[in-house]
Amino acid sequence: MNILHIETSSKNCSVAIGTEGKINSYCEEIYQDYKHSENLHLFIQWALEGAKLTLSDIHAVSVGKGPGSYTGLRIGVAAAKGFCFGNDIPLISVNSLYILAFPYFNSEYDYIIPVMDARRMEIYTSVLDKKGEYLVETHAHILNEKSFEQLNNKKILFVGDAVEKTENFLKGISFHMEKATFVNAYPQSKNMIDISYKKFQNTIFEDVAYFDPFYLKNWK
Repeated sequence: MNILHIETSSKNCSVAIGTEGKINSYCEEIYQDYKHSENLHLFIQWALEGAKLTLSDIHAVSVGKGPGSYTGLRIGVAAAKGFCFGNDIPLISVNSLYILAFPYFNSEYDYIIPVMDARRMEIYTSVLDKKGEYLVETHAHILNEKSFEQLNNKKILFVGDAVEKTENFLKGISFHMEKATFVNAYPQSKNMIDISYKKFQNTIFEDVAYFDPFYLKNWK
């Protein structure tokens, strides 16, 4: 059973093929100027070639649904829906913040806080425990003096492309930083494989016709 994974919610254009829940092939590159529209289909072709598969061998498509870049999400979701329609296969979606946090579940951290840049002093974030359970659901958050104060003195991992902004702000408000770790990262399709495989097994699919990215903010 093969699943094509697409993650384009950030500057990282990332594609992976998972076979029976294990990584088969993988292709990604970070672009500061968002070249996803130019490179996504090429990366998909390379990933299929690396796995020695064709689109007819793919049983489902999994896409990072956001939040994140409006343009990046639109490109990734449009491609995923196109493959699903054209090949009559199911669509799976995964929260992009959850993808960021996934590699750190069952680690030494009490809480994992993914943070993605939403411009100015705003971030997209959520709070998860080490088992991957949500304490705070995904939301847009403007950094302020009370940001994450309930987690002061806990062993926390902040992960995402907004860690520098978040760290600098928390230092300025005397947040207790001794137990906090900051890791700059982008969502990666290879970290969707286990999640998507379990969703496939449990037939947790999206309605291909009506599925939209999780933009979080109203864009004009």
